[in-house]
Order: sequence, then structure tokens, then C-alpha cells
Amino acid sequence: MTKRIFILLLLTALVGCSSSKGAFTSYDKNAKASYYADKFNGKKTASGEKFSNNKLTAAHRKLPFGTKIKVTNLSNNKSVVVTVNDRGPFSGGFDIDLSKKAYMQIVDKKSRAEMKVSIEVAK
Repeated sequence: MTKRIFILLLLTALVGCSSSKGAFTSYDKNAKASYYADKFNGKKTASGEKFSNNKLTAAHRKLPFGTKIKVTNLSNNKSVVVTVNDRGPFSGGFDIDLSKKAYMQIVDKKSRAEMKVSIEVAK
């Protein structure tokens, strides 16, 4: 009996893990992304966290802090999941600012300072 319960719990956990993967809904299919300059490292974000270009985070004007979002580069289909912890961007017609680590994971030409992306929000 105990073995059956263990197997049932294990299967439930596995199904839960697999269904959460890819559980995103479309938010913005044609956004413009940039990344933070290194001069912002260590500065306080709007959420109160210290900013680090080595974390997978982002700034967005409207999405709540803590929101997990999937950002996909429209030119190569590479994606990264980041957490919103700051407000912005407020210039240049950009829709989202990514940490440098997140940006570099999905861009092909490392010298590019902007890219077109789609944004999906975790359910």
C-alpha cells in the first residue's frame, strides 16, 4: 500500500513539473528589447532588490514585480525566462530591459544593443 502511494505521489509530481514547462500566455508579440549598462550593477531596482547583470531579470513598465516572463528573440527563436524586478525602460521606444546575462543568452550578434522579441507571461 505504501509503495502505491509513493508511486502515485511521484507520478503527480512529474506531471506537475512537465505541465508547468511551457505554461506561458502571449503578452506582446512584437516588443523591442535592450539591456542594462554595467553602471547599474549594485544599484537598487524599483522593487528594492540590488541589480545584477549576472542574474536573469528584467525591467517592464507594467508587469508586476516577481512576474516570470519568457522573452524570445524573433530573429533566431532563442528564449530566456526572466523575473521582473524593475520599472522601465522609459526611453528609446523600448518595451523591456533585460539583464545583460539574459540578453546575451538569446542574441546572435553580441554587439547588438537592441532586438525584436516576443514576451509571454507565466500562468
